[in-house]
Amino acid sequence: MNIQRKPEWLRKKVPAGDQAAMRGLLSELRLNTVCQQARCPNISECFGCGQATFLILGKDCTRQCSFCNVDKAQAPQPPDTEEPRRVAEAVLRLKLSHVVVTSPTRDDLTDGGAGNYAATVSAIRSVCPETTIELLVPDFGGDHASLATVLAAQPAILAHNLETVPRLYAVRNGADYRRSLDLLQETAGSAPTIPTKSGIMLGLGEELDEVRAVMQDLRRVGCSFLSLGQYLSPSRHHQPVVAYLEPQVFDRLGEEARALGFTHVESGPYVRSSYHAADYHE
Repeated sequence: MNIQRKPEWLRKKVPAGDQAAMRGLLSELRLNTVCQQARCPNISECFGCGQATFLILGKDCTRQCSFCNVDKAQAPQPPDTEEPRRVAEAVLRLKLSHVVVTSPTRDDLTDGGAGNYAATVSAIRSVCPETTIELLVPDFGGDHASLATVLAAQPAILAHNLETVPRLYAVRNGADYRRSLDLLQETAGSAPTIPTKSGIMLGLGEELDEVRAVMQDLRRVGCSFLSLGQYLSPSRHHQPVVAYLEPQVFDRLGEEARALGFTHVESGPYVRSSYHAADYHE
């Protein structure tokens, strides 16, 4: 059953800041952000302080995840070869010390878009060599060569979100829990200097013991960083919220995650995988 009314802790006033400069820059450079596409609740705060998570490879995803607001299409537009340069220009003009780059899943591309990730890292480094780069990648359909291409670019952090517990993976159409874990494990094994990161949404109907089991699985495959946040349905047409977890539950899970050995954990109702991303690297 969908819970229509948000509790008090999800009605906090988020500082808006001045978003005009960010929106103007994105429009000028013809760039997309997951902040806008996913209707992130923190967008006003992040845009107001000059932060954004860039969405490369277009706005259309080839999968049909029921919780996600990103547009869907079986045949998205071909990648824009000039996009890496424009992302790099945005990073330069925003003077970002840390940047997160992600994409929709592109099962229509032979390499899943891995080459575009690598090209974007290269373009950013050419103009901002001191900027640390985090890549939040899809599962590349389990293709090892695609992951190797991304890792060869040497991002500062390689992130891939498990999103939910195995029992509820029907919400991640086309995804596979084991395949996602394998991606993180392969990264930890083949590129041990690149820390891995994952995120879990809560409120989809999972049991807390299931969340604990996922955290243990992540540690077993060498995952270093973890984000835990409240799922908020983008619209009545998306996967409904089953439960709103109290902040104290997030605090307790965060403590348990740190006890398991995660190097950095962000856990709270408003946490998203790219929210305050620089804190993980620091």
